Amino acid sequence: MAHYAFLDENNIVTEVIVGRDENELGIDWEKYYSDFRGQVCKRTSYNTYSNTHKNSGIPYRGNYAGIGYYYDENLDAFIPPKPSENCTLNTSTFSWDCV
Repeated sequence: MAHYAFLDENNIVTEVIVGRDENELGIDWEKYYSDFRGQVCKRTSYNTYSNTHKNSGIPYRGNYAGIGYYYDENLDAFIPPKPSENCTLNTSTFSWDCV
């Protein structure tokens, strides 16, 4: 079981679904779901938070995507909404450091 995030035209997550495992049937599921919905789709890892995999695995795309998260193409990471103007993005953890 894998999870996939659908993005709007501004790379904001609008929905997260449970889908097929990324290697199942030899299909590129990101492309399949993107084509099916006519909306960009990116795989996301339920076990990744602050660029750490909770089961000691390899973190994937910074954070598990949530509705309202931003997908940064350059970082290839999901970034949570900025909690306040006094926060800066930590590009090692893909989370916000706030003062």
